Amino acid sequence: MPFPKATTAIALGLAALAGPALADYPEKPVEFIVPWPPGDLEDVLTRMIAEDFQAEYGVSAAVVNKPGGGGGPFPGAIEVATAPADGYTIGSFVIGVPVIGHTIDIPELTPAQFEPLGIFLTYPFVIATGGNAPYSTMDELAAHAQDNDVALGHFGDVLTPTQVTKAFASNLGFEYSSDAAFDALDCNTLASGDADVINTTLQLILPCLDQVKVLASITDERIPLVPDAPTVGELDDSLNIALWNGLFVHKDTPQDVRDKIVAVAEKTVMSERAQNVAAETGALVYWQDAEESAARIAQDIETVARIGETLE
Repeated sequence: MPFPKATTAIALGLAALAGPALADYPEKPVEFIVPWPPGDLEDVLTRMIAEDFQAEYGVSAAVVNKPGGGGGPFPGAIEVATAPADGYTIGSFVIGVPVIGHTIDIPELTPAQFEPLGIFLTYPFVIATGGNAPYSTMDELAAHAQDNDVALGHFGDVLTPTQVTKAFASNLGFEYSSDAAFDALDCNTLASGDADVINTTLQLILPCLDQVKVLASITDERIPLVPDAPTVGELDDSLNIALWNGLFVHKDTPQDVRDKIVAVAEKTVMSERAQNVAAETGALVYWQDAEESAARIAQDIETVARIGETLE
């Protein structure tokens, strides 16, 4: 039966008040912001996610690298924080952004602006030494360092793996006689004697893995390529932390938008091509959901505070 004219007029009026219907997400290009140069593990995996997002939803999805520069320590994070909370600007961030980004007086990031969609990568950081070193475990290194100088090489003092390496030494009762940041920490670093112990990623020493000793890994679990090397967390539970990467959006992003991003990302990182990256590099590639990721971040905040107290 047709609607009376009065009823139809009321329905049209209510529709006008409600405004135009919202288009389904996504309807325009999406950007994944990586605050690092192209080529590293987080960039490779984020590009896989972007490719699959584009194939799934039929819109352009690009990775935009935002390394360093004038935007402060987290320029890419600032871009995500100041973009509309609509899922069109997604952050692919390491641990430092959600754990300390809102604590170091960056107005755009304070208070905390991000919530995790999921964590998908643990970098295969290890503590390694030359094959002829007179120690093969962290305890043996600690004993050796009581009477001998041991120089540490790392990628930067503020990085989580470096902080863990130094805090672990402190908890074992020794300090490195010297330490320095290097642009590259690989087989040549140990062979040349530039450092006695290096805190590096496993893929950089894979070519000489039979000529080095991996004393420990700074990862969630043991690295399959070096299964005999314990994690630092196994040896010292107070330092159970790793350098990871995850996807983040502004905290006001709608849940249905988050769900569509997650649906693609989870499938991508568990795909054969992403797992091949893990097998080839020693990285841990997985999907940790939003709730688990939030709990992990809260725990990591506590661990970072503990490390800071140890190194004071």
